[in-house]
Amino acid sequence: MSAAVTPRHARHTAGLMSSIYLPRAADALAFAMSTYGIPLLVLATTGSAVLTGAAFALEWIPRLAAFGWAGSIVDRRGASVVFHLASLGRALVLAAGAVLLYLYPSGAVASVTVMVLAAATGVLTEFSYIAVETAGAAAGRRAGPRAHRVQAALLGIDQTATLAGPALAGVLLLAGPPSMLAVVTVLSLLAALLALRTPPSPVAPARAPKGRPGAGLVNGWRTIRALPALGWLVAGLTLSNLSIGLLQAAGPVIVVQHFGQSTTAGGLVWSAAAAATLVAVTVCRFALDRLGLWPVGAACSVIASLACLAAALAPDYLSYLVMVAVLMAADGGLAVVLRTLRSRLIPPETFGSTLSATILILLLPFPIAGVLTALTPPDALGHVITACAALQTLGLFCAFTRLRTDPALRT
Repeated sequence: MSAAVTPRHARHTAGLMSSIYLPRAADALAFAMSTYGIPLLVLATTGSAVLTGAAFALEWIPRLAAFGWAGSIVDRRGASVVFHLASLGRALVLAAGAVLLYLYPSGAVASVTVMVLAAATGVLTEFSYIAVETAGAAAGRRAGPRAHRVQAALLGIDQTATLAGPALAGVLLLAGPPSMLAVVTVLSLLAALLALRTPPSPVAPARAPKGRPGAGLVNGWRTIRALPALGWLVAGLTLSNLSIGLLQAAGPVIVVQHFGQSTTAGGLVWSAAAAATLVAVTVCRFALDRLGLWPVGAACSVIASLACLAAALAPDYLSYLVMVAVLMAADGGLAVVLRTLRSRLIPPETFGSTLSATILILLLPFPIAGVLTALTPPDALGHVITACAALQTLGLFCAFTRLRTDPALRT
């Protein structure tokens, strides 16, 4: 029996590698390089801090606006089709940008080019992300009891790309903006080609009315409300994200002004956090095999709450770095729990729209954190982070207390 099971498991893993993991890796690296690299590209091209900030906004505002479209289109057309077209579109946009910047390395044309790149890649990346997440959830459902392993592997791919992408983009910029854009173009083309191997996901019935762009978010919100376990977990993680967003937004001020470190030290905090998250995801994968979703999720929520409180009270840079890394590692474990629960509970035919709604809810605290950082005097940031950490603790405690007896988290 075991001899028959092992080859079947090996074939399943090999199939996931070629149809899910490799396309996800190519897209995630292109995602990270464009998200972190294009603001650097704007600064290198224009020398303007104002335009650099505007480019960052142009990347994220269209992404948030695209959620309603992305989820409903993925539900209607299927994940593999949208993934292929979005990655191909991003490759074409980046290739055109590379040519223009090669011909016009500075001046008005260069400035307009990089700003358009920021907006266009933001939208196309959001479509590819929703599509590849939907494909990953479908793979998790097919894996059955091994769903958490699939989600842990996908999260590990994302964290590896987050760790490597910004550094790779920065190094390539030393050779010139066209070089960086060319590499991201190749990665996007590779993702588009590999997307052809991604299994088709279930689609909504053709007779379903198309509705308005926001209809997908409305349907997603209704699905979340109909799934109490998912709703409670999303609510707790949304409050947790306010603390994480505040640490991200206020990080440069804390590291440079409060601790007297360099901006490079500020970046090192998040590199350490990404590395810690990779380790945590691996540990959670084995812990979930033995303990189940609720014990692992509850333990991660306790660790995240304590680490955030400790980061707010950290006396020096090293302790701050360690506490932020521990916080993000615990958040990575919570992300595995959320992804696994999401793949189990959300109906396949509405997964795209529900995924869009959950991601939008989870991202809303980040601009709020930016506003809090802008309005808070530097000396008072520690008090605000402490208050948000207390709110995070309350939110996660209420969520996992409510979920303790929910059958969705007991296996």
